[in-house]
Amino acid sequence: MTQLEQFTTPVDAVVSRMRALAATLPERDGVAVFNRVYLTVTVEVERRLGAGEFPDGEAAVTLDVRFAERYLRVAEEGSPPACWRPLFQFRRHPGVRPLQFALAGVNAHVGHDLALAVVDTCRTLRCEPADLEDEFERVGDLLVSLEERVREDLMPGPDLLQIADPLTHLLGSWSLEKARDAAWSAARALWALRGLPDLAEEFADRLGNVVGLAGRMLLTPLGD
Repeated sequence: MTQLEQFTTPVDAVVSRMRALAATLPERDGVAVFNRVYLTVTVEVERRLGAGEFPDGEAAVTLDVRFAERYLRVAEEGSPPACWRPLFQFRRHPGVRPLQFALAGVNAHVGHDLALAVVDTCRTLRCEPADLEDEFERVGDLLVSLEERVREDLMPGPDLLQIADPLTHLLGSWSLEKARDAAWSAARALWALRGLPDLAEEFADRLGNVVGLAGRMLLTPLGD
């Protein structure tokens, strides 16, 4: 097995789990909407890994897989923590638009899970967060570019302007780029607190509550 194959195999496994999950969910289900978006991101990460676009392939794969595993555990087990709870509670609400579901999932995953995934990766590779910064930024840049495409693909058409106007206002209050920056700061704080597990757990719980509140606002029903 080549070094590249060794790196990409875990990402293949993550992609397979996302596809299996998609096969069990109704198309309009809010979790299914996010899962499709995340699957697209993960496939693109896998492609770029194969093309050698990440300077440290092992770090990039480890971060990508640890990140994805946090979402997949929630989706497969169905016991969401605070950051994911709004999406799971509103996943079948007829007044919530697909774009809202997608961005609420991104909010939960980036706003909470990404920071913890950085810490997980540091522990796995026995490195410091600073050693992962290049891979973190490259994955983050990919997420930001895909967010723009998601907004374009899922925004209601001109025949739904009565929905699009408040939707545009609502979603304009949230920024993936800012959420990514906050996740990096949270990861550094959690790493600094690793010798104080009770305090680190409290910090992560509070982070999840704040992210969950933002997610609940993103899922404000806008009409049937």
